[in-house]
Amino acid sequence: MRSLRLRAIVLSGSVLLSTLLPALPAHADSAPTLASRMAAVQAANTINYYPSNAGWTYMWTNFDLVRIHADLNKAAALGADTVRAIVFPQTFGYPVPSATYTNELSTFVDLAEANGLDVKLTLFDWWSGYSDVAGSITWAQALLAPYANDPRVIAVELKNEIPPNDATAINWARQLIPAIRATAPAMPITLTVDGTSGATGMATLKTQLATTPLDFYDFHFYGASERALAEIRRAQTAVAPDPVVIGETGLSTLSASEGEQGAYLARVFRAAGEAGIGSVAPWTLNDFAQGAIPANSSVSTQPAQYKFGLHRTDGTSKFSAPVVDAAWTSGSTPNSILNLGFEAAAVDSPWRQYLPQAGAAVMTTESARTGTKSAKFSGTTRSGSNLPSLLTSPITPVQAGQAWHAEAYARGVSAAGITEIALSWFDINGTWISQNTSNRLPTGTTSWTKLSVDTVAPAGAASVQLHLKSGDNTGTVYYDDVTIS
Repeated sequence: MRSLRLRAIVLSGSVLLSTLLPALPAHADSAPTLASRMAAVQAANTINYYPSNAGWTYMWTNFDLVRIHADLNKAAALGADTVRAIVFPQTFGYPVPSATYTNELSTFVDLAEANGLDVKLTLFDWWSGYSDVAGSITWAQALLAPYANDPRVIAVELKNEIPPNDATAINWARQLIPAIRATAPAMPITLTVDGTSGATGMATLKTQLATTPLDFYDFHFYGASERALAEIRRAQTAVAPDPVVIGETGLSTLSASEGEQGAYLARVFRAAGEAGIGSVAPWTLNDFAQGAIPANSSVSTQPAQYKFGLHRTDGTSKFSAPVVDAAWTSGSTPNSILNLGFEAAAVDSPWRQYLPQAGAAVMTTESARTGTKSAKFSGTTRSGSNLPSLLTSPITPVQAGQAWHAEAYARGVSAAGITEIALSWFDINGTWISQNTSNRLPTGTTSWTKLSVDTVAPAGAASVQLHLKSGDNTGTVYYDDVTIS
């Protein structure tokens, strides 16, 4: 049955690709160089990809040419020009890859080309057989040989998230790197560490590979997006002067709103640009349906892993999809993403509640300074010295010594207690440094009043939160028309 299905895939693929490939712009006839591929790597608009119904190894064991083609077309429409494809020794056949799966990989590269996308290959995922160096070399060389001079494949990640303190793994990498270079000398090679290891893990990896250096480093960033610039610069310092790209980043919408996901990615894109990094790869194009992640993986037991997509499982776009589109196609990541006038639907808003047990804000049409909506606090208390608030962080990354301005308009109806806005500053580790507060809204019933803060980011500041506060308020306060810059 497997061979029959493969023949069907090949036949249907031939028909599909034959209708698409003639219309494509021709690649240069000359073989790519290491320099040309490195230039592509550092500027790539890369999307991490699995089909929504077939993640990880299932993408290959349930290879669906039509779905993959449609998905890659959708990625290209967002502005992607490169797709990351992850392959698995235990699926592809080891130590000799099977024709079944090498043909599927070839078809995938063709489909990427048909949609104007290059391919970044990741090898040896879900792999811990580091003691078998000979078998690993045999497998890697056989898999990569057809793409050594193929301009459609721009880079190879030897191992996804290698453990940098595992001596056996590092010894394995030291021997695989020159073996791959022998087969594909013009192919850039990279490695990644997990997001928890971060810059420290990257520094350890670089030290361990001093005799067999990588061509660039791929940073997987899942930290606090408001501190992205500081974290990215820390990673750059760890491996300097080698180039760095952001190979994975994102936020699950399981526990965050789709608006928060969009703001997260906007901050990472903006921080990467500030740090001089030209390639940011969101994880991932699609959410995953139940059953789409192989049950033998611990990933399948983590609910958050199903909700990192720019698109839902029904194919519709989340708020983050046009955010990524704008970042890739125009470099635009404006503060308007933050829903500063409260007009967006709740699912598309990145505002978060602080101390909701003391009084949560709600979006309302009862009173608006402009537009139709505002944020409303009523009957709030406090917790010690802390007041309930709505909070967000700007898209612009924080750097010590920068001048910052924030303002919001507030209106009270029999208001009591304290109503003010504040900028709260944090260091690279998320430790609170200080805050700057605005003038306070008078108590009682008032017209729309501007509350504002002008200050300078303190020494050591890596992020800031804007809080719209109202505590000990037995009446009602409305907020609208927020600015932060």
